[in-house]
Amino acid sequence: MEFFRIRKDIPFMKWALIFNIISLITFLLAVFLLVHRGLYLSAEFTGGTVLEICVPKTEKIDAIRDALDKLLYTDAQVQTFGTSHDVLIRLPLKEGLSSMQQSNQVMVALKSIDAKIKLQCVEFIGPQVGEDLVTNGLFALTYVVIGILIYLAFRFKWKLAVAGIVANLHDLVIILGCFAFFQWEFSLSVLAAVLAVLGYSVNESVVIFDRIRETFLRERNMTVTEVINRAITRTISRTIITHGSTQMMVLSMLLFGGITLHNFALALTIGILFSIYSSVFVSAALATCLGVKRGDLITEKNCGQS
Repeated sequence: MEFFRIRKDIPFMKWALIFNIISLITFLLAVFLLVHRGLYLSAEFTGGTVLEICVPKTEKIDAIRDALDKLLYTDAQVQTFGTSHDVLIRLPLKEGLSSMQQSNQVMVALKSIDAKIKLQCVEFIGPQVGEDLVTNGLFALTYVVIGILIYLAFRFKWKLAVAGIVANLHDLVIILGCFAFFQWEFSLSVLAAVLAVLGYSVNESVVIFDRIRETFLRERNMTVTEVINRAITRTISRTIITHGSTQMMVLSMLLFGGITLHNFALALTIGILFSIYSSVFVSAALATCLGVKRGDLITEKNCGQS
């Protein structure tokens, strides 16, 4: 399915070097931010106290945040879930206070706002649990990256496998770098978004690599650069349809999903945008630098069938 067809090939690889230099700079900057500023981890990773309360009026949310600020819980998270009257409060660990003391302290402050505020549930997340989540999250990322590398290596041989995995890592580090720079909260939902972006990014790279292989089969007299330019040009309509519709859905979550889905949708928005960019100006260009040629994509069996 295509909205339009571009008849003249766009010389994407003509600007590949410039964009790759930009990519390298932003990649190194993101790594620098991750090392020196780090991620602002949620209570799910660092440990803390989670309170579920019921408020009689939705406008009490701002008053709750103000009350927590007065208690020096400036990093506390307050968000609605389920209905507008159900509120989730995440409190970071505080030295010298137990989970029960924290919850009692907060409820006393909230009762002063409205005596009808009710405590429904208290949950304590210990530091060990948070540490385990960090470890398991890193393992999940590692397994995904290894799985993608193996898949691409079997399907396209090592040059395109390396190009594809570098493009995926580029997207991953850029997302994490944005969260480190702006100190947006990194939670389990954001980790899920990052894993989703990795799959989304590799899918875009595979589509372009497949089109490159098809173009190699049809066009015997074209250079590698010309083949890549034509393959990318022929996928533009498909890219606009798939990424446009996906981005519309993600933006609707970002704008209207509330604070619960905000960072999840934010990570997806950044990841989808950069996955388009990296598939063209990172994976395809890097494959060219690695010396990809017709034989890396087409076997003698393919040639005999063409």
